Amino acid sequence: MHPSEVLFQDQRQPLLLPACDHYAGSEKLMRKSMALQQELGPVFDITFDCEDGAAAGQETAHAELVASLLRDPGNRHGRIGARVHHLGHPHFERDLALIAPARPAYIVLPKAGSVADVQRALELLGRHAALPLHVLIETHGALRDVFAIAALPQVECLSFGIMDFVSSHYGAVPANAMRSPGQFSHPLVVRAKLEIAAACHAYGKVASHNVTTEIKDSAIVANDAHRAAAEFGYTRMWSIHPDQIKPIVKAFTPRLSEVNEATAILSEAQAAAWGPIAQHGRLHDRASYRYYWTVLQRAKLSGLPLPEAANTLIHHAWDSA
Repeated sequence: MHPSEVLFQDQRQPLLLPACDHYAGSEKLMRKSMALQQELGPVFDITFDCEDGAAAGQETAHAELVASLLRDPGNRHGRIGARVHHLGHPHFERDLALIAPARPAYIVLPKAGSVADVQRALELLGRHAALPLHVLIETHGALRDVFAIAALPQVECLSFGIMDFVSSHYGAVPANAMRSPGQFSHPLVVRAKLEIAAACHAYGKVASHNVTTEIKDSAIVANDAHRAAAEFGYTRMWSIHPDQIKPIVKAFTPRLSEVNEATAILSEAQAAAWGPIAQHGRLHDRASYRYYWTVLQRAKLSGLPLPEAANTLIHHAWDSA
């Protein structure tokens, strides 16, 4: 049996996606992001944006452009999704009809107001293709229903839309809560972030942190990503500028020391047929093995070169206990 089958026999195995979700709206930026993904590999996803990327009156042409780029040979990794217009928008169903048959990696649904909205969107999406759905949590109703939304099988990722969420309070939450450091301290924003992360982890889905609007200072981007991961339990984050991609990926990538520790523990666990072991005076069993197995998977997904023993653990199937 493969290690994931051994370690998650009675547990929900968490879904893992690339740590960075890079948004691009114009044709120039879409093509630039595709070229960068070819250069760096599938260590980040690209989301083509119809909601904010389409000029007024050009919604159909923009959706057709998205579909053509999805079919382009440059989409060699198959890790490009699309954000469509919201459910009540006149072009929502047309977006799906044009884009879904081009087989994006996922569809992003903005401004859902409830779990019923998400269910309706899935029903309409299903008429064209069975695709994963990513849901933006940016309304009071979506936050209220966040656990029910995360429980839907076709939903694989929840993203926090901090700008719309803050603005929906009509001045009761100050503008500085949209950026650091306020976004990590204002109680209503912190509550929303924690509810989204908790819902995702309860159902094995991916929690994607909101955008950093600062695009010139990579240190701010890196610090936001680090805090999102270390303090709030997020495993993915938006990018809105190519310069944000590498700092985000690096912040969410396990440190080499943690990868080495995970490799040593899991190698010894394998030799013990996945029974309990003691290493450096500490007890480890399948609970900690699941944690360290995820560390290795996240490291590989981020493109981190792994020790030979770690690659053996990941790529080879071996006997279970």
